[in-house]
Amino acid sequence: MNIWVDADACPSVVKEILFRAADRLQLPLTLVANQLLRVPASPWIRALQVPAGFDVADARIAQEAQAGDLVITADVPLAAECVAKGAHVLDPRGELLDANNIRERLNMRDFMEGLRSSGVETGGPAGYSAADRQRFANRLDALLAKHAPRR
Repeated sequence: MNIWVDADACPSVVKEILFRAADRLQLPLTLVANQLLRVPASPWIRALQVPAGFDVADARIAQEAQAGDLVITADVPLAAECVAKGAHVLDPRGELLDANNIRERLNMRDFMEGLRSSGVETGGPAGYSAADRQRFANRLDALLAKHAPRR
């Protein structure tokens, strides 16, 4: 299992949780972004900088992720592509995205985008909270306990 992170907008606390998990379980973790990222010195953790551009990081993750990998992203279209490939997808707030809920999330995203493009103020997401962090950590631990290879 490889872990792929859509790192451009990923909260720092989520990255820290992932760094610890990758080292503890000796799982390859790749943060993909169009900016330079600092990562801890570890044989399991790397940062991959892609060229600037719309969805370049997403395209790279979609290309690289395989069935059984774990993808961390809040980007719903990227999540849908990865779910279709058989990857596990977890958003930074701890929601598992899978074949049972990804279509609904895509429809809601498209609906909200339509509202915004027609001039309706929809507001943004709530700030990232301690409860979000705990939910993410708990869901990550459960997912890794179930799917990560034993070493």
